[in-house]
Amino acid sequence: MTETAYQHPLMQAYWAQLDTRFKQVEDVFEDVMAEALAILTREDIHHYLDAARVIGKLGRGVEPMLAFLEEWPSAAQALNEEAALPDVMAFIMKMQKSPNGKAITPFLQTLAPVARKLLSREQMQHYLEICQGLMDRTTGSIHGHHTTFPSPGLPLLYAQAPFLLAQLTLAGLKNWVEYGVANYRNHPERQEDYFNLQSADSRAVLQRERHGTLFMDVERKLDLYLRGLWNDTDHLVPYSTAFDELRKPVPYYDKLGMRVPDVYDDFILPSPAGGGAGGEGATANQAITPLQASLPHPNPPPAGEGVKIPGLDRYRATLAHMVGHRRWTEAQIADNWSPFQRMAVEFFEDCRIETLLCREYPGMKRIFLALHPKPVERACDPETTSCLRHRLAMISRALLDPEHGYGDPHLLEFVARFHALMADGAASSTQAIAALALSYVARTRRPSDQLAKVHFDRTVVDYRDDNRQMWRFIEEGDEEQAFDEKRKIEPGEELQGLPPRHYPEWDYKSQTYRPDWVSVYEGLHPQGSAAEIDKLLQKHAALAKRLKRILDLLKPQDKVRIRYQEEGSELDLDVAIRSLIDFKGGANPDPRINMSHRTDGRDIAVMLLLDLSESLNEKAAGSEQTILELSQEAVSLLAWAVEQLGDPFAIAGFHSNTRHDVRYLHIKGYSERWDDEVKGRLAAMQAGWSTRMGAAMRHAAHYLEARPADKKLMLILTDGQPSDVDSQDEQMLIEDSRQAVKELDRAGIFTYCISLDPKADEYVSNIFGRQYTVIDNIQRLPERLPELFLALTK
Repeated sequence: MTETAYQHPLMQAYWAQLDTRFKQVEDVFEDVMAEALAILTREDIHHYLDAARVIGKLGRGVEPMLAFLEEWPSAAQALNEEAALPDVMAFIMKMQKSPNGKAITPFLQTLAPVARKLLSREQMQHYLEICQGLMDRTTGSIHGHHTTFPSPGLPLLYAQAPFLLAQLTLAGLKNWVEYGVANYRNHPERQEDYFNLQSADSRAVLQRERHGTLFMDVERKLDLYLRGLWNDTDHLVPYSTAFDELRKPVPYYDKLGMRVPDVYDDFILPSPAGGGAGGEGATANQAITPLQASLPHPNPPPAGEGVKIPGLDRYRATLAHMVGHRRWTEAQIADNWSPFQRMAVEFFEDCRIETLLCREYPGMKRIFLALHPKPVERACDPETTSCLRHRLAMISRALLDPEHGYGDPHLLEFVARFHALMADGAASSTQAIAALALSYVARTRRPSDQLAKVHFDRTVVDYRDDNRQMWRFIEEGDEEQAFDEKRKIEPGEELQGLPPRHYPEWDYKSQTYRPDWVSVYEGLHPQGSAAEIDKLLQKHAALAKRLKRILDLLKPQDKVRIRYQEEGSELDLDVAIRSLIDFKGGANPDPRINMSHRTDGRDIAVMLLLDLSESLNEKAAGSEQTILELSQEAVSLLAWAVEQLGDPFAIAGFHSNTRHDVRYLHIKGYSERWDDEVKGRLAAMQAGWSTRMGAAMRHAAHYLEARPADKKLMLILTDGQPSDVDSQDEQMLIEDSRQAVKELDRAGIFTYCISLDPKADEYVSNIFGRQYTVIDNIQRLPERLPELFLALTK
């Protein structure tokens, strides 16, 4: 396509920047750019196109470039950071320089679904580290000098990554990969079976690594928890705890969302270290339910004893704590305070927040006390160790737990002052608590607090965030945060067209979905001459007259009267007079003197999905007309018949040119009448390309499922089996269509296929079961199609 082929000058500039001659990219470029412009900023668009140009010139064909153009905008949106693009491109170049260049395509094909599982650039970097480790350790060599053949497991890992990340944390994925490398590094066939989830030990290790409560499993529950209990709608972003060995990350929140671990194991209190004050309670299996967490317990057990906290409740405690800070904490200027002073203020403010949370939902206190460590009072030696953290953890526990058991006089004094301050609602503020914390540090300060050896045992409260939003530093300047969000599309640059919708495709070999595998582009079918359709209807006037008689019998009455109602919409005069006569005559009158009405109608919505593949241009056997022309006649008669019945219906056609370019063409919408505009689109029907049926059915179901009808019928008119030019396995798309029929059935949509292929019996029953009809004599299609519809909707 030349630059002048695009009417919009912005599109011409973008096409020139992409610098490619791939015809497949040319066909979908304007559509993928519509999605990119809706998501990315102007600067990010240029980086996006530069990266696509580099990928297109790697010598790997059109597939990597198409996959990147389709996948990256939604991947960047999921990661909330365009800055992840350099990491991805650097990794692609590493694969290109190694024998693993063929793995670039599967890597890009699953990039968007992987990004939606990871949700942050940091998580994506860890994922790339895992992939690079596998690539480096399983790429073969001769005599250990030069890499000569690719990693057998790498492309298979990419293909399975969306499924694996739905089951495992990144730490679990890392362990799963390590097991495969350790055991099958020198066995290519077994390595392939392992990373393709075909071997028994592969599934066993997967099950072993799937532990704890995964964030992705409870994300929806946590979102509803935030909205329902705390009236907070912020974005939740997971992080991994598996890769930072020196300093484990902790929860925090910023302008991009609330950051939480990607997994929480159930928390079970350790066995008591011994008797006396500060000892831990015994381990038990008494779980706290969400209902118990929000209500006061009538007979609570001793704090910290006999309690197990499920991973879901650990998430709830973490989110509640951050919500409390967002609601009640005021940022303090930290420039004149030492790190020790800031640490003390954070401990005291955390306790203030949790006290306020427990006032709102008293049941939260049991979770906080179970998760909060209980330091042993004399466990830290102040002569050899810095005990500041130990003292702060002790007072933090004492501020929350009335039965703390500590005897330190300074601790008891400041606990009393804290509760007195909290009792005075007007005086309870971050600034007042900070003053109390600074006073406590000054009163208890010791020279050994400066020692490098710090006592950490039982001082880490892991459900609390890092309090980064609690501090302001004047030297950084507040103006650095005062900037406007970049515009994604400048005024006057809006482009026509809808962004593609991505659908999964079923892989019958692995029994899993390939996520976001197919790109469906939809639009209105071009217009033609409505008079052509009128001529076709006139041609079949005798058939229409016969159908009219059947339609008159099926056409519903508008309303049916329901009599003898005690309550109704209007008075039933006949019954009312009879009751009045009974009353005047001394008999008990019938109180059912009202009546109501109900609509006695057909509550059905219909979707007619037309296969518009190239084979429709062939002439029907024994006829001078093409299959397309006969289909036009049949659909015209059917549309006329459904319009007479008054059923809401829609007509759409589809064809495909690889998984990257499935076209879905609207011919008639549910809200449109059977008029000249719709007839004009039907008259202009053209056939071309292939038949990727499963994706088209899923997209049609997207509209049909939204209709408020008791019965939903999807009719598929096709002349051949599902196929496409990029699918070498004939059974693959047949099995995907079969899976799509199952999905629609679960959604309450009845599917029925009208096949014009004389050989359809070989495959159509495998897709639709018994829900199909094969019309061998295609010339009778205009007669059979309306009759089939009427038979299905009686």
